[in-house]
Amino acid sequence: MHRIAVGGFLHETNTFAPTKATYADFVHGGGWPAMTQGADLLKVMRQINVGLAGFIGEAETHSWELVPTIFAAASPCAQVTEDAYERIAKLIVDGIKSALPLDAVYLDLHGAMVSQHFDDGEGEILRRVREVIGNALPLVVSLDLHANVAPDMVHHADALIAYRTYPHVDMANTGRAAARHLALLLREGQRFEKAFRQLPFLIPISWQCTNDRPTKGIYERLAALQSEAVPTLSFCPGFPAADFAHCGPSVFAYGRTQADAQAAVDRLAALIENHELDFDGRIYAPDEGVRLAMELSKNALKPVIIADTQDNPGAGGDSDTTGMLRALVRNKATRAAIGAIYDPASAKAAHAAGVGATVTLALGGKSGIEGDSPFEATFVVETLSDGKFVAPGPYFAGRGMDMGPSACLRIDDIRVVVSSHKAQLADRAMFRYVGIEPTEQAILVNKSSVHFRADFEPIAEKLLICAAPGAMPADPASLPWTKLRPGIRLKPQGPAFIAPYSSQLHSNAIG
Repeated sequence: MHRIAVGGFLHETNTFAPTKATYADFVHGGGWPAMTQGADLLKVMRQINVGLAGFIGEAETHSWELVPTIFAAASPCAQVTEDAYERIAKLIVDGIKSALPLDAVYLDLHGAMVSQHFDDGEGEILRRVREVIGNALPLVVSLDLHANVAPDMVHHADALIAYRTYPHVDMANTGRAAARHLALLLREGQRFEKAFRQLPFLIPISWQCTNDRPTKGIYERLAALQSEAVPTLSFCPGFPAADFAHCGPSVFAYGRTQADAQAAVDRLAALIENHELDFDGRIYAPDEGVRLAMELSKNALKPVIIADTQDNPGAGGDSDTTGMLRALVRNKATRAAIGAIYDPASAKAAHAAGVGATVTLALGGKSGIEGDSPFEATFVVETLSDGKFVAPGPYFAGRGMDMGPSACLRIDDIRVVVSSHKAQLADRAMFRYVGIEPTEQAILVNKSSVHFRADFEPIAEKLLICAAPGAMPADPASLPWTKLRPGIRLKPQGPAFIAPYSSQLHSNAIG
């Protein structure tokens, strides 16, 4: 029986976002399961769409003995605080150290974590783990499709295996794939050769969706390139809002020989670069998008769904900007709903007032985003909720959610989901838990970029993407980059990054 230490530490860091990830954020989890340690981890991480859950399920088919450390994840936002990083990393590393002797280690990581003191958060964790286990033991990692893969991550791990869907409906499947690859390593007793390439342009997240081309076709080709000679191949489009040198897309493979791995990486990278211009699409201004949705809804049998992409809490937004709500009110939209606006103070006021009461609020707009402010208006409190429910759709896949005290507020014929915790609106249950039936609305505005499509595309008349003020610009070229690697294009066929003069002076001084 093989003895495997397991753990998870996930955060997608938007270094331009307004709010940092504290230890308390990891304790709660946001849209992720709450922090879990020790034996409870093997009980909680089952039958849900998380990489570690998939690994545990597959490990049971091999009769492996699993030694759990910790699972901790938080909603995307700005840098992980040094306190949170060090406390959680210590629990992982100390847990692995105390579990020795081991046959292998598996970690469920994101791949785009930046802390206050480490640009490559995952690379540092893997370095510390490798220092404990030595070079002989296999170390296998599952990664998010949005991982900004850095050389240290590739160096320290025996295999990095990334999701292949966005919306990420295959997180658990990726954990299973990691377990199967680890089984191969343990059976054969030898490592595979690695190949890794970073690509020369940033890809906006709205055009990374694997339901659409070109990404759909790229992943189909990726699957075809895998073989007995190259058992695993990954493409990470990256998370284009982390200001450090290794932000961006990458391809990596593990082969029987270096030539096998390199050939697979070269073929896939060439295909992606040939599609550079295809990673683009139409983004609407708020009023433009709402007016189009109102026109389309006149003859529609299903709701028109708008992605409020720049305030996506799954990409670092605080889920509290009011640009899309203002556009709905300004254009007198009817049978419309928007969610979820994160505002604990307004949720508390609604609960104090009670169902049926009217409340005058300064709703949302508290994260300091340029061009945004609280929306001051009088609302009717339609329903109240404690915020606890199960999200059964394909993305959350039965995950228990806790949005904290919440309310459905109505202004005119527009309903607003107001929550005390934030998570991107990627499941129909995130409207239903405050009494809004999404299929009965003419227009739905979701604070999400792509994940919502897993559960909402089947009920949508049309999907639109709008750019109201928020922390995650639809166009990465608009961000004030300072630390990218020189020459990378800031969007498909966009301008190349040139380091600011002050950064160049700093680099020269260090050299």
